[in-house]
Amino acid sequence: MSNRDGYRFKADPIRHYAAEKGDNIAVIFEGRKTTYAELDRRANQVANGLVAAGVQPGQRIALLAKNIDLFYELLYGASKVGAVLTPVNFRLAPPEVAYVLNDAQAPLLLVGEDYYDLIDGIRVELPLVRQIFTLHSGHGDWTDYATWREAQAFGDPRAEVSEHDTVIQVYSSGTTGHPKGVEVSHDNFIQYLPNAMDEWGAWDDSDVCLVTNPLFHAAGSVWSYTALYVGGTNVLMPEVDPAAILKTIEKYRVTQALLVPAVILFCLQTPGAADTDVSSVKMIMYGASPIPLPVLEEAVAMFNCGFGQLYGLTETVGGVTYLPPQDHDGSRKMKSVGRVMLGAEIRVVDADGKDCEPEAVGEIIIKGKTITKGYWNLAGETARAIRDGWLYSGDAGYFDAEGYLYIYDRVKDMIISGAENVYPAEVESALQGHPKIADVGVIGVPDEKWGETVKAVVVVMPGETLTAADVMAFARTRVAGYKIPRSVDFVEELPRNPSGKILKRELRAPYWEGYDRQVN
Repeated sequence: MSNRDGYRFKADPIRHYAAEKGDNIAVIFEGRKTTYAELDRRANQVANGLVAAGVQPGQRIALLAKNIDLFYELLYGASKVGAVLTPVNFRLAPPEVAYVLNDAQAPLLLVGEDYYDLIDGIRVELPLVRQIFTLHSGHGDWTDYATWREAQAFGDPRAEVSEHDTVIQVYSSGTTGHPKGVEVSHDNFIQYLPNAMDEWGAWDDSDVCLVTNPLFHAAGSVWSYTALYVGGTNVLMPEVDPAAILKTIEKYRVTQALLVPAVILFCLQTPGAADTDVSSVKMIMYGASPIPLPVLEEAVAMFNCGFGQLYGLTETVGGVTYLPPQDHDGSRKMKSVGRVMLGAEIRVVDADGKDCEPEAVGEIIIKGKTITKGYWNLAGETARAIRDGWLYSGDAGYFDAEGYLYIYDRVKDMIISGAENVYPAEVESALQGHPKIADVGVIGVPDEKWGETVKAVVVVMPGETLTAADVMAFARTRVAGYKIPRSVDFVEELPRNPSGKILKRELRAPYWEGYDRQVN
């Protein structure tokens, strides 16, 4: 796109396409279509309404709702006056929602109908929220959002905003402790998106992008901004539903999609999947975990498109490594997350901060213009995470001799069994090769003799049977003896966060009950 190098602010692409291609469809949600002209006008109305409501630059505007097309007008409207949209994880428990809203210090809160009762139940715990808006009808005590918006002026306020200002605050998944507000600036986006598209290939305004991941998470929101950045169309779904995903691809001729491997598997297993017309799809991106070769082979046969893997964090705005379609060849590379993307630098360092040799495991640290400004009101946490411009990811991994990055595990999830370090992700990767295993999580559980031993928690493929002995025997052929699971439990599904990562703390909890710490 010729104009993209001139973009400085998050709302600039929307302004551009509203003027140049205003009738093009920006967003489709449950059959409702919004053009670029309509999106830009509504964003202006939101911006003017926020000013009238006394919202100051830098203040947070909170949103608690499942995916909804109104998200975009709220985001771009807030960005036009220097306010910061803060989407709240709708899967949180009431006390966690209260924590996030109080931490964000948001004066305005917008709520979807599924969460009216939740907010009513914690309203007294939200002293800083002075006005609540309903995104749907049915709550007479709060302000109707659509009525409020339509009462505002149409003009673009063109407020003075710096590209370094925060535009959205996304809370980390909170797998340990309280969630942290990750501040993302205009500049983070404007630096990230051109580099991403140069890596992924040509995107243009003919692309139709499927958005299924929650917009409160970087994986969902950043992916959806890509289409809007090039003037394409987002087809937004309220939540993940494999059968609905297939129908949506066929109906709207989707060309680009981002799906975690587990969802790809569920789509393949959906009745009637083979009869769905998915010929429009050009690329499926995935992340959170490697894709097992049998799943990839079946998916390629069905979709007949390219598959690419991304690795990144909320704190990096989007992916910082990319495994392109040509590397999905059944080789060892498929267990990697690819090579470093344009605009990023990555090192793997030991405990002393020195670079590790190829194949040696250390902590992954990342540098680049897309790295977050820091954590909201947590200077100490920011200083610990970002040192001399390098973000310490907390992920353990290594580079091979060709520059491919492999993720071993979260540093904190390492199992120490009999003085040997075991990285659960390595064992998980080995077990994922079993044709009867649909999903697997590996954790350390307390043991009087060894301190901790390795446990595999397994989801079996539908219609298949598997025993603990089968799992252990398979592992014995794939990993060293001290890494073999000493016990195996079978479950219907594993707990995962919205980006698809296994919630190890939740998985470990039953086994560590009664212990005063999660290591032994």
